[in-house]
Formats: sequence, structure tokens, C-alpha cells
Amino acid sequence: MADWTFLTHHAHVLLEVAKNADATVQEIAAGVAISTRSAVSILNDLEAAGYLERERRGRRNHYVLHPEQPMRHPSNATHAVDELIQALSDLR
Repeated sequence: MADWTFLTHHAHVLLEVAKNADATVQEIAAGVAISTRSAVSILNDLEAAGYLERERRGRRNHYVLHPEQPMRHPSNATHAVDELIQALSDLR
């Protein structure tokens, strides 16, 4: 098995949030097979870039995705993140 993948951890975290907007950081990290610390860092990146927002609901976070945001790489910028989510998620 190769030691690289086609999608970054950022994409995998986004897909985990799309599956369950109420997932805990630990659940997101487990779903991506990364550390909790890495998941927090990636969630911070995604929030800072405008791909998601965190809303506090009691003691937990609820994530609101902004699927209309464009992909970040210039060669994909004409595509929205929602296209990635729809193509690769089990939400259909």
C-alpha cells in the first residue's frame, strides 16, 4: 500500500463533519485516523478559511458547513466544496 492518498486530512475532516455536524472532535479524529490535536488544528483551519462555523450547544459544538465555498487550489476553484462532499460522501 502506498504511503500517500489522494485527499488531505483537511478533506477527510470536512467529510466527517458533513456526515455528522454534531460529532465530537474525538469522533472526527477517529473517523479520519488522526490525533485529536490534529483534528482541532484542521477544524481551526477550516473555520478560519470560511468552510465551517462552530456553534456552541451546551457543552458541545455543532458545525455549520458552508458548502458553497470554492475549492482552494486554483485548478479546482471553479468547483464548490459541496461537489466534493456529494461525490465522496455516503450522504446520498
